[in-house]
Amino acid sequence: MRRTLLALAIAAAVAMPGLSQAKTFRWAAQGDILTMDPHSQNEGMTIAANSYVYEPLVAYDADFKVVPALATEWTQVSPTLYRFKLREGVKFHDGSDFTADDAVFSIHRAMAPTSNYKAYTTGIKEARKLDDHTIEIETSAPNPVLLRQLPNVFIMNKAWAEKHKVEQPQDFVNKEETFATRNTNGTGPYKLKTREVDVRTVFEENPDWWNKKDKIGNVTEIVFTPIKQNATRTAALLSGEIDFVLDPAAQDLERLRQQAKVVEGNEYRTIYLGFDQKNPELRYSNIKGKNPFQDVRVREALYRAIDVDAIKRAVMRGLSAPTGTMIAPQVHGWTEDLHKRVPYDPAKARELLKDAGYDGTLNFTLDCPNNRYINDEAICQAVVGMWAKVGVKASLNTMPRATYFPKVQSHDTSAFLFGWGVPTFDAMYTLQNLIHSKGEGADGMYNLGNYSNKDLDAIIDGIKTETDAAKRDADIHKVLEVHAKEFGHIPLHDQVIPWAMRKNVDVVHRADNRLVADWVKVN
Repeated sequence: MRRTLLALAIAAAVAMPGLSQAKTFRWAAQGDILTMDPHSQNEGMTIAANSYVYEPLVAYDADFKVVPALATEWTQVSPTLYRFKLREGVKFHDGSDFTADDAVFSIHRAMAPTSNYKAYTTGIKEARKLDDHTIEIETSAPNPVLLRQLPNVFIMNKAWAEKHKVEQPQDFVNKEETFATRNTNGTGPYKLKTREVDVRTVFEENPDWWNKKDKIGNVTEIVFTPIKQNATRTAALLSGEIDFVLDPAAQDLERLRQQAKVVEGNEYRTIYLGFDQKNPELRYSNIKGKNPFQDVRVREALYRAIDVDAIKRAVMRGLSAPTGTMIAPQVHGWTEDLHKRVPYDPAKARELLKDAGYDGTLNFTLDCPNNRYINDEAICQAVVGMWAKVGVKASLNTMPRATYFPKVQSHDTSAFLFGWGVPTFDAMYTLQNLIHSKGEGADGMYNLGNYSNKDLDAIIDGIKTETDAAKRDADIHKVLEVHAKEFGHIPLHDQVIPWAMRKNVDVVHRADNRLVADWVKVN
């Protein structure tokens, strides 16, 4: 049924009048785009899709250097003040002019309570207009990574947002639907043409894009189709129904290398396990009157019971780099020492569990997505099996990402698998969001298990504004070392990302796993 719907969808797209000469690019992934609201969900593929439509003030080039986008230049006026000159002559898709009002509005919108983008606005005190094409961003203290936060802060049209009553971002966790969920008005290279949730999303070229003369690719239409089943995605690619698969199945890669084309590289995303360390009792366990995850011995035991090399070999088929830390090698702050894992030792794991009072009695539910990360469900199945060998009974609960993220982000979980990328390429993004205790703004925003160490919180707060590079790096390493010794989370591996495509397609592979559509060439 899925294959039939896919074929009909693509046939309809390419048969539309006036598009016979268009370079249509048809791609697929196992899950759908979560929302088209550009400040609602900080999730990789959703950000990528929004970037077709919306643009930031500054962007990354292919080497992840900060380059002009909707801002043509910027000056650091003082340690806490940046001034941005905005690009003139830019039009939104509805024909309205891009001005400072839109930039200021969008930055404040990304800071709103329902925004999931506070990691990119952390430290910002205020954005203000100086004239129609100049704004200032004031930070509450010196912020050494501000320019690396801004590439994911997309600019919306203020008047459009007010007209459609979407001044605030969609509250995705509470399943809110707004006009901005399925409608857009950006300045980017593509316009949203149609949005059918879990069916397909179509983008068409923006003929008035300000940067069209420098466009690298030749795609004029994008058709995205979520295809859950691995075998169906592979078959669709090999039959020519689609041109590109973002997440090809590991078991199909050799065949795809022979019959299609595969490019791959390390991603800056770390796959890890988290645990509820706050509630006095676990929500999903038969153990009453206490929370076993508050005992570091239990967390260490669960870590030592996992054979990550076996997962790499049997589950990931080589597409993983086992790690002992919460940041990938591309991220500033990573070191070889931090990367070393505590050894796999099931006998020691049994001993620790027995010492903690859980000799064959530890039980809980492990929540896991089944269409977000490479082989996510299979990883969880393997982990549950390894835990069983040391006497731990973990029930696996898998679900699609659209259901999974609201559940886990609302802390409705006892244990969970998650993947964490670092778009700023600086460890502070991880320290503040994952390791810092839950607080204001981005502090602990993704610390979904509520790990807490007040001493580390103080160090992290200092790192936010530290401009002495040597001291800053030493403090970053200190936080990651202590967190590792306390087994605050269990890192598994950094993803190695393969992309599969037809032989006539050329793309630029990126460490953030983002397919940049205006860089794609269909030959």
